[in-house]
Amino acid sequence: MSIYTEIILDHYQNPRNFGRIPNPSFHSQASNPLCGDRLELDIVVEEQKIKDIKFQGVGCAISIASASLVTETLKNKDLLYLKKIDKNFIIKLLNIDLGVNRLKCALLILEAIKKLLV
Repeated sequence: MSIYTEIILDHYQNPRNFGRIPNPSFHSQASNPLCGDRLELDIVVEEQKIKDIKFQGVGCAISIASASLVTETLKNKDLLYLKKIDKNFIIKLLNIDLGVNRLKCALLILEAIKKLLV
């Protein structure tokens, strides 16, 4: 079975929450120099809730779809929910088998999230 399921392709071709937020509460960047994928993450927090979240960047279907799915999941969640996002959460969300190289692509959004928490 191909790793490019309908959901992955849909989120790649029509990414949710794609773009920039002017004056975000938090901003981070992550990149994978080996393949050239790059993401930027903007979050607006109000009353400890993720009021808005957007990402932008360039990357393969897995990295863009992963960022789209994760940002969709995080919208309107409590800020502390960010700390619960981990490798297993993203793998389960994508629901596909990933090799070592594709796992790095899928986890690029996690790297951006972790930079927000520093």
